[in-house]
Amino acid sequence: MDPHRLAEERSVAYHRAIAARLRDEPEILVAARQRVRDWSSRAVVPHFAREWEGILAGDVDSIQAFLVERSERASELRQSSPFAGALGSRERWRLWREARAGVPRPT
Repeated sequence: MDPHRLAEERSVAYHRAIAARLRDEPEILVAARQRVRDWSSRAVVPHFAREWEGILAGDVDSIQAFLVERSERASELRQSSPFAGALGSRERWRLWREARAGVPRPT
């Protein structure tokens, strides 16, 4: 199993679950925006803070689309996600198991 592909699939699955909740649970977006403000004020990961700040300034539709986008930029930014902790451990483990089951083993 390619560990890089598995990590990417897990990340996309996690962010897909977040994207699905943004309209019904706006507090997730509020918390993510606050986390990015905290990053900016403490000069923590400044590149990622600036990038996420721009993304989270958009409307919910554009944020949802970005969270599951299959681009190099989206993949890079998901590695420093302001949505960390938004899902409980049980759901996160379920998503990870499902992602693992969906990633074929190399032949």
